[in-house]
Amino acid sequence: MSSAPVLDAHELYRFYHAGDDETVALRGVNLSVARGEIVAVVGPSGSGKSTLLSCLAGLDEPDGGYVTVAGERITRRPEPLRASLRARWIGVLSQSGNLLDHLSVRQNVAIAQSLGRGSVHPAPADLLAEVGLSDRASARPSTLSGGEAARAGLAVALANDPPILLADEPTGEVDERNERLLLELLRQRATLGTAIAFVTHSERAADAADRIVGLEDGRLADDR
Repeated sequence: MSSAPVLDAHELYRFYHAGDDETVALRGVNLSVARGEIVAVVGPSGSGKSTLLSCLAGLDEPDGGYVTVAGERITRRPEPLRASLRARWIGVLSQSGNLLDHLSVRQNVAIAQSLGRGSVHPAPADLLAEVGLSDRASARPSTLSGGEAARAGLAVALANDPPILLADEPTGEVDERNERLLLELLRQRATLGTAIAFVTHSERAADAADRIVGLEDGRLADDR
């Protein structure tokens, strides 16, 4: 595993306004993730975990600080460029899911690949075999169990073989058996060099990471 960060966040600040009220979601957060490293971000609800993940992915813009991906700045760049960098470098698994219900599992993977950059992608069948869903390739998301849906979402996030994977509660809606399986899949990807950062409330998921980063009230509380 290389020690050089492929994902680097510098002094991130994020503010939200509602009328005259201001909420500070991030307060000068620094975070780096190296190739082949798994980082778990933990903390109480409202501590800024999901906001941090959105800023890392270039889906939200911090009010201060910046994020680099493979040494290239993604923060405060035109949206088409951010989208291009995201498509090339980052797979995102959101808590709300990333499956289109009117498409089969295989079609969900294929459409994610059609939106990506480059011409070389893993075969959808190979990705579905990797996550143990070969026999559910033709199924619609609404017919999947919670564990199957989580693994199908992971296959979509990995559709373009991204060097970076960001996930919001990847094991939040599954039982212990499926949580263990998902964590094994993430470890296999990290072994191949993927940099992985995920937000979690699960102690088992956090314990499976190489590093645990704690957030509290938008600040980095610990990094161990």
